[in-house]
Order: sequence, then structure tokens, then C-alpha cells
Amino acid sequence: MPSRPLVIGLTGGIGSGKSAVADAFAAMGVPVTDTDALAHALTAPGARGHQAVLETFGASFRRPDGTIDRAELRRHVFSDAAARTRLESILHPLIRAAAQREIDEWTAPYGLLVVPLLLERTGGTPVDRVLVVDCPEEEQVRRVQSGEEVIVGVNRWTGDAEEAIELHAIDPEGERRQSERTRALRASRDSAAVESALAAVRGAADGEQNLLPPMREALRARATVGEVCGVLRDAWGTYDALRARP
Repeated sequence: MPSRPLVIGLTGGIGSGKSAVADAFAAMGVPVTDTDALAHALTAPGARGHQAVLETFGASFRRPDGTIDRAELRRHVFSDAAARTRLESILHPLIRAAAQREIDEWTAPYGLLVVPLLLERTGGTPVDRVLVVDCPEEEQVRRVQSGEEVIVGVNRWTGDAEEAIELHAIDPEGERRQSERTRALRASRDSAAVESALAAVRGAADGEQNLLPPMREALRARATVGEVCGVLRDAWGTYDALRARP
């Protein structure tokens, strides 16, 4: 037996089956340290990460029961790269230390360290081997779309507790008035100027120019936001989170 257990880093994309593989090894008595589970524990009330996160991001992310509103925090950091970096700077050192403490307690010849972004992140707990779980992309999409594998933020939008949310109903009369205003705008504007401005937006999108000036000019020419977005969609296509390879 080696002087210390081998650390096998287990990683893989969304819907690849990482959890199933980890569970199979655990059923055979192999120790498993899951960094996602550690992150959850470290941000529970009373844990070191809990206070640090709230001090950094504010009390608005604190739920009435004292827990962190993980769904809201997730939405915030996914839309703000700087916020995500701040969150990682808080949690990653705590997760690494907690993972190392668990690894130090392993008594088996080897164990699994489950890290979803092992190959995308550097500076983590060193591993001796990397085990990548993969499957055909079509199977990944099927698992996520069917709910067979739950991915919060992709196929399941929920926090730690369900909350009743009153849905906002669109007023049919308001929708009718808005449609009439849009038709009136298109009838009164200079169509040639709009087409020229949208063409400039397309040219910038196809190249490396700053998009903001041509977009501003398109709006000044009374192009609609939908028309500008349509030009960008035609130039860049659309992003499908379920088919994107992590």
C-alpha cells in the first residue's frame, strides 16, 4: 500500500454521469469527497463561508430563515464575472482545506475527489490521476431534458425551499396598445435610415468593432430593440445551454 491514498480526481460535463460513477465507487467502500457537497455545507448558517458570503454580497441574499438564497446568488454571479470571482475567492480556499481534511482521513488505498470543473480550474487540491466521465452529447441532452439528472439552473430552477410565486399576467389591453404604438412607430420612421443603421450593426457584429455606437445610432433612427436583437441573433446565432459542451 502507498504511504498515502491515491487521490483520483473525478470530473465530467453536465449529464455525463459523474454522480452515478461516484455512487458506484462509494457502494464498494471507496471514500468519496464531493466538493459540491462541501460548498453547500460551508455556506450553511454557522459555517465560515456563510458569514463571509453575506458580508461580501449583502443581506439581500439572506433568506428569512437565515440561510443563503442560493438561487438568487447563483443568478447574480452567473451574470457578473467579477461577482463570480469574488465568490470563488471566498469559497475555493475553504473547499480546498475541507477537502484536504477529508482526504487526510481516508484509510483506503485510493479515493475519489469529485470536482465538476477540475480541468477548468487551477490551484485546487492536487490529484494523482484524473477520471473523466463522458458520454455521447445526445445522451447528455436527453438526461438533462428528461430530468433524469437534475442540474439546478439548467433544468431545475429552485432554491433550498419552494416558494409560492404569483405569476404576472399580461393585460391584453396593454398588449394591444403597445402593438399599436409599435405599428405607428414603424409607419412614421425613415425605413431607409433604419435599414442603413441595422446594416451598420450587422457589420460591427461580423467584425471586431465596438457594437455600442452603431446600436445607439440604430435606436436613434427608431429601430426597435427587437430588430437590433434580431440582427445580432442572425450574426451570432443562439446559445443552447443544454447542448453546450462544458
